[in-house]
Amino acid sequence: MTSELSPMSAADWWRDAVIYQVYPRSFCASGGTGFGDLPGITQKLPELRKLGVDAVWLSPFYTSPQNDAGYDVADYCGVDSLFGTLADAEHLIQSAHDLDLRIIVDLVPNHSSSEHEWFKQALASPPGSPERERYMFRDGSGDGSEPPNNWQSVFGGPAWTRVVEADGTPGQWYLHLFDSTQPDFNWENPEVWDFFDDVLRFWLDRGVDGFRIDVAHGLMKVPGLPSLSPEDLADIRPDAQKPYWNQEKVHDVYRRWHRVLGEYGPDRILTAEAWVWPLESMAQYVREDEMQHAFNFAYLATSWQADNVKSVVDHSLSAFGAVGAPSTWVLSNHDVIRHSSRLAMGALESVVPGGLGPKSPEKPDPDVAMRRGRAATTFMLGLPGSSYLYQGEELGLPEVIEIPDDKREDPTFHRTNGERYGRDGCRVPIPWEKDAPAYGFSPSGDSWLPQPDTFGDLARDQQEGVEGSTLELYKTLLRLRKAEGLGRGELQWIATDSPDVLAYQNGGITVMCNFGDTPFDLPHGDVLASSESERDGTLQPGHAVWIQSAATE
Repeated sequence: MTSELSPMSAADWWRDAVIYQVYPRSFCASGGTGFGDLPGITQKLPELRKLGVDAVWLSPFYTSPQNDAGYDVADYCGVDSLFGTLADAEHLIQSAHDLDLRIIVDLVPNHSSSEHEWFKQALASPPGSPERERYMFRDGSGDGSEPPNNWQSVFGGPAWTRVVEADGTPGQWYLHLFDSTQPDFNWENPEVWDFFDDVLRFWLDRGVDGFRIDVAHGLMKVPGLPSLSPEDLADIRPDAQKPYWNQEKVHDVYRRWHRVLGEYGPDRILTAEAWVWPLESMAQYVREDEMQHAFNFAYLATSWQADNVKSVVDHSLSAFGAVGAPSTWVLSNHDVIRHSSRLAMGALESVVPGGLGPKSPEKPDPDVAMRRGRAATTFMLGLPGSSYLYQGEELGLPEVIEIPDDKREDPTFHRTNGERYGRDGCRVPIPWEKDAPAYGFSPSGDSWLPQPDTFGDLARDQQEGVEGSTLELYKTLLRLRKAEGLGRGELQWIATDSPDVLAYQNGGITVMCNFGDTPFDLPHGDVLASSESERDGTLQPGHAVWIQSAATE
């Protein structure tokens, strides 16, 4: 089977798309600020076209004080001067379309920045005012000096901050599930709904092809905001059930947004960042009248074990298929330890966003990390559905662990008093040229997070055209995936003689991955792609291959 469709020619392009995440401040700096920017992204779009992806998802570039790297938005319709101008954003969107690349932009609806004009108005207004009703203001418990409940911030510490009223007296508390500079919106207020309708239309008018929804499982809270039990309070798993996650009413928001996007044609999409389990619950976000994609965090969080991987693949295809949606596959993003490093570890903290810390019991072995990272991608890109890639994984970049404390910026590190490193390690600016300043990231050599020496040999110019490099592996996999129509194919498991070796057929391709410690004899057939060089017809531990299926030879 060969796919003839361009990604720009089909309304349902998203069913098999490969979408590449760009973290703007760490992608490419056109100037000397040490921060990536929109002109830098535009400059490098041809490289992403050559890689073979269908769309680009941009993390926030909106006006922001940057207390949480742009996820604290002060103006949803403005571009932060750190990244450029609105004209730069419009030029980027058009340039991408000229290359047959679609553009997905981040949207942050759970909270704004405390610098947002609405929140400034709320602080200047009295309790009970319409301005305060846009956010989650509450009186304190007891005599008012204690938080309204015991909820904790995802970044550590209390989820409530007390304000000083206009007369100088201690006043109400406001909810912030993340940093104290990120107050939660009150989604029981129709004014908030109307505001975000306008934000969607603003960017749709400028040609964006969709939105990735930050904290899509948030927004709605259980009425009364009840405190958590000690057991629930101690549960830090990203999928833990909480009275502020995954409430049924949140789906009404996305049904409304589905209709807004429909005004612009059938090809615009919504993608949910929803840390919810089980997969049947996650699949509720991609019902026909809601979103098109939901990040498959169950797959991302799966350990390096054959039976676990097979189980989550089957479960994913079943759960998403039941609502008529494609499964998405994802291994890395800007919130979790890079998958190469993560898969070389086994601890829970390797899945929890920002979970590593100075007291972590294990660190990833670099050789194991590179081997498993490449194999995991080789296994993933053969699966039917849509896939997401995170910038730098095509270079084999590891998690950067050794960052000086005084250089770390993630609020998680500061709010936990250094007990958790946070997410800086996956956000280090990526390398383009080995012998250029900042490895080609910034012409001045400045870099907002320090780059390790190991990035030199991993730079794109050191891998371009080099047989066996991680970059060329990704190009080969993406080319074959599209040529063989694997995204719209059907998975059939193939029995093997080892419980540690998974094999499946999709169209004319057989994919095999060795999750164990013993070499496995490969079947006869032409090897089309391999995460490592084969040795005497065997699949080595931690390796994966694509083989021309016997039926198509």
